[in-house]
Order: sequence, then structure tokens, then C-alpha cells
Amino acid sequence: MFDLINGLPIHPLVVHAVVVLLPLAVLGTIAIAVRPAWRERYGPLVVVTALVATVLLPVATSSGEALEEHVGDPGQHAALGEQLIWFAIPLLLLSAALTWFGRSGDRVRALRVIAALAVVASLATAVQVYRVGDSGARAAWGDQVGTSSSGGDGD
Repeated sequence: MFDLINGLPIHPLVVHAVVVLLPLAVLGTIAIAVRPAWRERYGPLVVVTALVATVLLPVATSSGEALEEHVGDPGQHAALGEQLIWFAIPLLLLSAALTWFGRSGDRVRALRVIAALAVVASLATAVQVYRVGDSGARAAWGDQVGTSSSGGDGD
């Protein structure tokens, strides 16, 4: 089901959406965590971005499994990619909690705890996105890309 569209593998197409949306959700969550005034205005956008990225993650992993049948085992990339959902879900829930509870000012102490947890979840998610992307690039490109033997100055 998650194999090809017009002869192209779905995996890189979906992965690029995740690679854009999940870091945007990370940045947005940090922004609404540290700037309470932005929660009402930008919170729903952050939550929707986190939601779309989280929903696309199972599509990315399923399409990656389909691609694996064509190109071989991606090694550590597959395991790291499957773990990413467990970083995205807390990010989504915490950004939603910040947005929802941020509308009533009487929960200041709880909001500070949620904001701190949201920042921690954001940073952990960002690190995991990097790890997944790096391992995917290494699986796809291996040692094909590296330093140039011409001296590296472009002349």
C-alpha cells in the first residue's frame, strides 16, 4: 500500500514532509512554551503541525519497510525511525496542553511545568529527528558523498 506513486517510492516523499513539519512543531512548541502571549494566536497552528507530522510518521515507517524490500536493509535507520513516534506523541500532547490550558490564566504553576516538559520534549524530538535523518542519509548515500579530492575550494 505504501510503496510507489507513479513509479517513485513514497518513503522519501513522506519523509521530507516529516523532516519539515516535525522540526517546525519543535520550534513552535518551544516558542509557545517560552512566550505565553503567543499561545492563543499560534498554539493551534503548532498543534496542527505536530498532529500532521505525527500522523505521517506511521506512513513514513510503512513506506520505509516497503522501500527496504527494493533496496535492502537500512540498518540502524529503520529502528531509529520507528522510535520517532514516541518522541512526536509527547510533543503533540504537550503543545496541545500548552495551547488548551494557556487560555485560562489561573493555572500558572501547572503551565510552567507543562512548558518545561514541552521544551524538554522538543529538544529530545529534535535530537531524534537528527539521528533518524543522519542514519537515513548514511543508509542511502553511504560513502558516496564526502570531501572532494580536488582540494575543496571549487577551482
